[in-house]
Amino acid sequence: MRAIRVAPAALLGAALCALTAPAASATVLTGGTSTSFTPAITPSTVAPGGQVTLGAVGCTSDATAFSGVFDTITIPRGRSATATVDRDARRGAVYAVTFRCGTATKTANLTVTSAPATSSTTSSTVTPSGVLGGLGGSVDTPDPTEIAAGSALVTVAAAGAFLALRKRRTGRLH
Repeated sequence: MRAIRVAPAALLGAALCALTAPAASATVLTGGTSTSFTPAITPSTVAPGGQVTLGAVGCTSDATAFSGVFDTITIPRGRSATATVDRDARRGAVYAVTFRCGTATKTANLTVTSAPATSSTTSSTVTPSGVLGGLGGSVDTPDPTEIAAGSALVTVAAAGAFLALRKRRTGRLH
């Protein structure tokens, strides 16, 4: 008899799951990758033969960077990569560096200084990603399986709360 009372709540939960499923499958059909990213070059001014750190902040897959003054570099997801500027780069010139993340491409400028390269005994690693404070798990693209599992858990919790309150209310009537 109680199963019949729970049926409307279960049907409501199933309907909510069905309504969210088309949006989740649309994300998967478009590849599920973010095309919103920010290219980063540190430092943005370098002497010929110097090194730069390249990053694609916000790219959800491996990115690539290429320019006329260094070889094509693969930038791992969420990390940075180092490139060495050619020694024969024209001093005082500004070179375009093209970053590719999935199907999106963006450019940033790299300036070659007119001063000769100086050797440095210290080095630092700069990661071009900031802290994503307060975002928690909302940074990644939603997975249809995770959406379905979360919807199922919410439905079960709502049905359990409904049954507990229903049982409590019927216990007070006697």
